[in-house]
Amino acid sequence: MISGALSGLALGGFYATIAVCLTLMAQLIRVVNFAQLALAMFGTYTAVTLADHGMPVFLAVLLGVVVATAASGILGAVLAHWMPEADITHRSAVSIAALLLTLSASFIAFGTKPKNFAPLVHGSAFDFGGTVVTWIAVVMCLLAVAAASAAHLVLRRTNAGVLLRALSERPSTAELLGVPARSLTVVVWLATGVVAAVAVALVAPTQTNDQYSLTMLVVPSAAAALVGAFRSTWLSVAGGIGLGMLQGALAQSNQLSVLKFWIPFAVILVLLLWSQRKEAWDVAR
Repeated sequence: MISGALSGLALGGFYATIAVCLTLMAQLIRVVNFAQLALAMFGTYTAVTLADHGMPVFLAVLLGVVVATAASGILGAVLAHWMPEADITHRSAVSIAALLLTLSASFIAFGTKPKNFAPLVHGSAFDFGGTVVTWIAVVMCLLAVAAASAAHLVLRRTNAGVLLRALSERPSTAELLGVPARSLTVVVWLATGVVAAVAVALVAPTQTNDQYSLTMLVVPSAAAALVGAFRSTWLSVAGGIGLGMLQGALAQSNQLSVLKFWIPFAVILVLLLWSQRKEAWDVAR
């Protein structure tokens, strides 16, 4: 089971990285961005297509990240312009529509067959108790920690962070005081778009790499973000890595392997019910 848990580190680091992005977006600009991985997937498929036509892999990946980031920024600009006062429910609903639109566009542009992804990071990093830990696992965990650390530093130590926190806590007051709400909103979309695009480009070669499977990795990532209640980036990191390791451990058992697909949904259900415990107890009284 230990070897299986360590084998889940790569996916756990991926969940954690995306969970940090989801947490920041929910906390700062009031949206649970379900389209986060759909846009990143589109960029990665763009990169693979360019590489298949002879473009150097590094340049193709770079252009793919640019495509995904630009798409994320455009979606953010649309929401900032047309739905500046909408609540988190309506803004998140738009992201679901963007997910479906992006997934459909990817089927039209790239077909429905999975692509062959060239691994950007490969090989064994070190041996832990007889179990090999790969470089992709190390890189993904480091990326998650780096994303959470950068978010903490920016929000707590920079002027832009002060403005973002003001915007998230009192959006109307912040705008009246001259905070550039729309520009800051687009910046958050762009920043999280870059991180998600890089994460998908790194982890895609290790996963079932059809468009739907890559896009739906947003579900366990959201489960990890829910561990931190979409507020704590560090709890989101812990939740993502823990979820990946649990899935890896379950995959080692023939009897339990099927449960790994249900774990994220179970986590979401339990945490949502737990978050409503106070209301349920008040009614029961």
